[in-house]
Amino acid sequence: MPNAATTKIARAVVREDASHTSRLLDKAFAFAFKGLVYAQIWEDPVVDMQALGIQPDSRIVTIASGSCNALSYLTANPAHITAVDLNTAHIALGKLKIAAAQHLPDYEYFRRFFVQADLHANLVAYRRYLRPVLDETSQRYWEGRDLTGRRRIHGFRKGIYRRGLLGNFIGLAHFVARLNGLDPRELLSATSLEEQQRIFVERYAPVFDKRIVRWLTEQRASLFGLGIPPAQYDALAGDSHMADVLRQRLEKLAAHFPVNDNYFAWQAFSRGYGREPGLPLPPYLQPQWFETVRDRASRIDLRHASFTEFLAGQPDSSQDRYILLDAQDWMDDGQLGALWSEITRTARPGARVLFRTAAEPTLLPGRVPEAILSRWDYAEADSARFTKGDRSSIYGGVHLYVLKP
Repeated sequence: MPNAATTKIARAVVREDASHTSRLLDKAFAFAFKGLVYAQIWEDPVVDMQALGIQPDSRIVTIASGSCNALSYLTANPAHITAVDLNTAHIALGKLKIAAAQHLPDYEYFRRFFVQADLHANLVAYRRYLRPVLDETSQRYWEGRDLTGRRRIHGFRKGIYRRGLLGNFIGLAHFVARLNGLDPRELLSATSLEEQQRIFVERYAPVFDKRIVRWLTEQRASLFGLGIPPAQYDALAGDSHMADVLRQRLEKLAAHFPVNDNYFAWQAFSRGYGREPGLPLPPYLQPQWFETVRDRASRIDLRHASFTEFLAGQPDSSQDRYILLDAQDWMDDGQLGALWSEITRTARPGARVLFRTAAEPTLLPGRVPEAILSRWDYAEADSARFTKGDRSSIYGGVHLYVLKP
């Protein structure tokens, strides 16, 4: 019998008006998505904070995912952050990260736990400092066993970024690269954007023309590991072949930003963060922000709920920063209308909504009732700038809406 968490995910993903085959794929994705998907979130928090203009009185609602961004937003000093997620593994990960920020002895312990996330010392730190302060549900998750029989907390001894749907997908991509004579870490030793571009064009781009790669990427289930459900697959592909779309997105990740300033590239090409001092890290893991994150971590409230479900229980005009990640790509028109009705009802003056899309254009016009959408300004020029600057590079568009006065 499905549990409540599985039912919530299925309700969000499975399209009742789709064909029988599509509904089966949706259900398969919902089953895969109930475990850990993202050990690290794949939206750029620096771009987020530029777009959101967070103020000391800001009350933020975001989707938790890997919780990296919620913790990074603390550096901008908001009043409160509510992080919601339908995935209980993500909630447990967020609670572990918050507990680590608050209770590990110092920055070196914190860095070791989440940067050098493959050391036995992390298990010792968990048992001594984190287990006693975690809630029972989170303890049960981390000390429970995954499908291979391994205790989940051992991910921090074996490499947490190699686990979960995305970690396994990147591992498979590395395997395919090695079969084609490529060492993904080669790109990380490049000393200029020009060298990064040359390596990508000469070494990586041809792989996407191989028949087996093009066939594999035509299968909707092939991108489950990226956290992309069938509905989002269609939006991502558009009128193009998926292999060509993926090549374009990977080229941006590999060659549009210096690798010494892009931790997303390190995650993609080394399956973890760079370990040497000075290599790029998310804001919450940077040493200069450790004490700030520790002091403000209690401002984050993690909820196992959908975005709409949480907002429905909030007073009018009570929130003012909303981050939807790419969740709207999964939604039908009814779900979008319900979501934006609650966003508009709960929005304070000057509220901002930020989200990503697999395709380039904003998906709201014609799908959200005009009576609701007309109350918001689409910051088109700023959105284009944020899209260009998003170092994770996997999305077609980053979109900002601002509540009209």
